[in-house]
Amino acid sequence: MNDSPAPSTPEPPACPHAAPQEEAAAAPHEEAAVAPDGAGPAAPASELFTWEFATDPYPAYAWLREHRPVHRTVLPSGVEAWLVTRYADARQALADARLSKNPANHAESPHAKGKTGIPGERKAELMTHLLNIDPPDHTRLRRLVSKAFTPRRVAEFAPRVQELTDRLIDRFIEDGEADLIHDLAFPLPIYAICDLLGVPREDQDDFRDWAGMMIRHGGGPRGGVARSVKKMRGYLAELIHRKRENPGDDLISGLIRASDHGEHLTENEAAAMAFILLFAGFETTVNLIGNGMYALLRHPGQRARLEESLAAGEEALLATGIEELLRYDGPVEMATWRYATEPLTLGGEEIAAGDPVLVVLAAADRDPERFEDPDTLDLARRDNQHLGYGHGIHYCLGAPLARLEGQAALATLLKRLPGLRLAADPADLRWRGGLIMRGLRTLPVAFEPGVRTEKGDHLSTL
Repeated sequence: MNDSPAPSTPEPPACPHAAPQEEAAAAPHEEAAVAPDGAGPAAPASELFTWEFATDPYPAYAWLREHRPVHRTVLPSGVEAWLVTRYADARQALADARLSKNPANHAESPHAKGKTGIPGERKAELMTHLLNIDPPDHTRLRRLVSKAFTPRRVAEFAPRVQELTDRLIDRFIEDGEADLIHDLAFPLPIYAICDLLGVPREDQDDFRDWAGMMIRHGGGPRGGVARSVKKMRGYLAELIHRKRENPGDDLISGLIRASDHGEHLTENEAAAMAFILLFAGFETTVNLIGNGMYALLRHPGQRARLEESLAAGEEALLATGIEELLRYDGPVEMATWRYATEPLTLGGEEIAAGDPVLVVLAAADRDPERFEDPDTLDLARRDNQHLGYGHGIHYCLGAPLARLEGQAALATLLKRLPGLRLAADPADLRWRGGLIMRGLRTLPVAFEPGVRTEKGDHLSTL
């Protein structure tokens, strides 16, 4: 989620990067194969948005950084937008108040064919969330919700995240094989954020189904995503009504009774906030776990260093390693939409008022002007001011929770699954389509069968 305060206050699902397939309509319509590390020649901008590009966008981004660092292009949806690829320009753009998050500042009619934003959110009255608003409303709403994602609150939630991780692994550990996306990376953040929001356990599988629809339809028609959004909106309206009558110690109850200088959240604001926290933060964590484990499996030397560190009871390499995995092949390829409120110059290009701007985080975080050997995975990298969770007031609100889930998942997999290895040719793997997010559809692995931490089927007790 890329909606946030300064980097000193990381956050969860509401980031300018982590919106739920914000432009499913702008994605290619087929699947892309995963190329071997380093494969693919430098590609000119004309080769953007092909499925070969989706497989490995980094050569094309390197070409753009060198030749057209701020580049105007037509997206697959038909929308014309500027792509910002150099680190310095990206950091400037993420903090520039002249680049608004409010879609009302888009020069093109919201009813035009080429749409921006999350499919269905307008009709479902879910527009007033952190990814779509500017100060002062952004400041007010962020202050209200940020209390749920303080380092102390996240640390208190760590035992539950570890419990969820172990129980999910218990369900496949005796099989000797699994799809780490379907079996772990996907359900873990769903169940975790549902717990934080206060979604009853008996309803959480519905959320998992809606989230799955978001991912399955992410590279195709917007209709499937919009239907999920509509169902989610109906459920949230009912849940908010129930919690008004019987509040609990959860985020939705806190939003309902929260007051900021005498101002209360409207029901639409509360529903929109819950919606974006769930979906925006959920997919970023799915991709962090999936992309992160895939990178470790493709870099055995780095993985061995991490396994040795974990076996020795050390945490330092795990902490720096998560940051490096976020930089190297992070879950959010582009920060969510921004719109120029006035003419401005960025990277030597003149941006007109109303023009959409997409900051390419994946390109900025491989900029050799900022990072030494940027195409090398180094889990011990220290100077790592990556933009994986954004920068400025929209810095990802859920970053602490995502880091916690990512660390728990990767560390537990490496500890509990000896002999963990890819169970497919990398060329046969597929990436999900879409502009904003970057993640694998599946990650099949094999390992030496292990033993459950507890006996019994935990599906109904997650």
